[in-house]
Amino acid sequence: MAGVRAYIFFGLNVVRFLSIVSLILVFASSIFVIVTDVEAVNAFEAARQSGNVTAQDFADCEYIENSTVPNQIGGVFWAIINRLLIIFQVVILFLSEIGWPSPFFDRFFPVLGSGFGLGALGIFQGLIGAAVLSQHVDDFTLVSAFFLFVLGCINMFLGLLFRESAKSRRSITLWREGAKDVLPTNNPRPATNLSRSSSGQTCISSTVYDEKTRDVTEFGAMRNGSRAGYGFGRQGEKAAGLRGFLISKPLESRPRYAARPTSAPSRSSRSSSPEPESEPHFASSGSAI
Repeated sequence: MAGVRAYIFFGLNVVRFLSIVSLILVFASSIFVIVTDVEAVNAFEAARQSGNVTAQDFADCEYIENSTVPNQIGGVFWAIINRLLIIFQVVILFLSEIGWPSPFFDRFFPVLGSGFGLGALGIFQGLIGAAVLSQHVDDFTLVSAFFLFVLGCINMFLGLLFRESAKSRRSITLWREGAKDVLPTNNPRPATNLSRSSSGQTCISSTVYDEKTRDVTEFGAMRNGSRAGYGFGRQGEKAAGLRGFLISKPLESRPRYAARPTSAPSRSSRSSSPEPESEPHFASSGSAI
């Protein structure tokens, strides 16, 4: 099993490394496309002002030449915003892949945090790759976007396969902690006996706890948190008597270290003892007062 775990760890980290490389390539290509679009727009405006481009030529073209900027109202603005949003998403996915800062993602972006798998990451990568591939771009940007789209599909498949345990399986910190427990430990009892004994102890303890809880509840100690139980005085005896419980006085017993009793007195000593006085009687009654 250690070999399978190692294969899964190294395989997931290889995909992780390729995903980081693809994000870096898309980040660089997005900056390159922004620079190219700005230069193309500036060249088009310069040609328009010089008279080399007529109004009819400007109306017929759908995109500015050698750029991804559409020839419409606010086309330059929305083209630049599109690239900036792609760069922002790529930065967020890059930080999610390196796992820093993990508490930030667990709180504000849970789908990219440690509690979720790789499915959401793959979906975001696929969306970014498809958005870039839907436009006419240069070869470098085309290859980078296609590479990111393929890695997104792989991450979606791994997310379906490993679900939420994918990130914990590829975690380097958890791998180092698990490597400390490689040496076998001495286990004198079989696992079945331990499980049976532990389950038996759990059942016994839960039964005793339930009985104690029921007894305490019957005597009113847990009915109201602001009022205590009846205690061991008259109120407790009265409540126990109403519920059919009898509180008996414990038998007196001597400790083990006490001296043994002496032999019973003889008859002579009994006869020598003074006899008790006779009880007074009255004429009108045959019993003593």
